[in-house]
Amino acid sequence: MNFLGHVVRFIVSAIVIMIVGYIVPRFSVGGFWSALMLALVIALLGWVIEGIFGKRVTPFGRGIVGFLASALVIWLAQFVVGNVHATILGALLAALVIGIVDLFIPVASPFRAGNNSRSRA
Repeated sequence: MNFLGHVVRFIVSAIVIMIVGYIVPRFSVGGFWSALMLALVIALLGWVIEGIFGKRVTPFGRGIVGFLASALVIWLAQFVVGNVHATILGALLAALVIGIVDLFIPVASPFRAGNNSRSRA
């Protein structure tokens, strides 16, 4: 994925996070810049967790473990990004809604995108 593709991915993620912030109780995002930073932090934390534990533990892996890892990443990200507040229940609900949205607007895993570009070279 090229640079512009990553920029579009983070903008779409920020918009989804803002919408989820309006829909989900106990999960709020202060504005677009907070949502954009939250998308970046969620991507970075997800990348670290995927690197340590493998694809089964990420939102891109299927199952309850991936769902719980998503909720944990969302809950932890609130401590890094300002104007973001989430309770544990709010993080669980946000992970559920983001997972449902991801069914309709899939975004490739950073590892999958990196592996595809390496295999072409």
